[in-house]
Amino acid sequence: MLPEGTLAELIDGIIYMSPSPNDNHQAISMTLSIEMGSYIRKKKLGRLFAAPLDVFFDEESNAVQPDIIFIAEENIGIIKGQIFGVPDLIIEVLSPGSREHDTVKKKNLYEKFGVKEYWIIDPQTGDSIGYCLDGNQFKEFYRSNGKISSRLLDHTFEF
Repeated sequence: MLPEGTLAELIDGIIYMSPSPNDNHQAISMTLSIEMGSYIRKKKLGRLFAAPLDVFFDEESNAVQPDIIFIAEENIGIIKGQIFGVPDLIIEVLSPGSREHDTVKKKNLYEKFGVKEYWIIDPQTGDSIGYCLDGNQFKEFYRSNGKISSRLLDHTFEF
């Protein structure tokens, strides 16, 4: 019901307005998209998308627009104009007003629905934290500055 192009997400039936990303956020997102996209295409691992693209975890109350989304080749059936299902890997680059949203609400959502790997990047410090699904809980497996080292993709990407 919101106007086309409105930056908003739906988590557990609650609408959250998203702040517009700043230049540093966009630079990191673009660099990772280029680096990861090239690697994923070369290795034929699946598909990579950058925001804005809706991810619908269910039909009623959970739709988000992650910064970077990876869908493994064996799961590309969830791509139907938008994403209807659970991506394999998601990256969120924090914005000034999104820290709690990305580190708590979205992290809990991604964990609940079974995203295999989740990355949070702080563009102010360059710090990155990687989580992987262990059973039904996220466990931190990597912390660095200026790079992510994906278990799922078996590769390190710098930003």
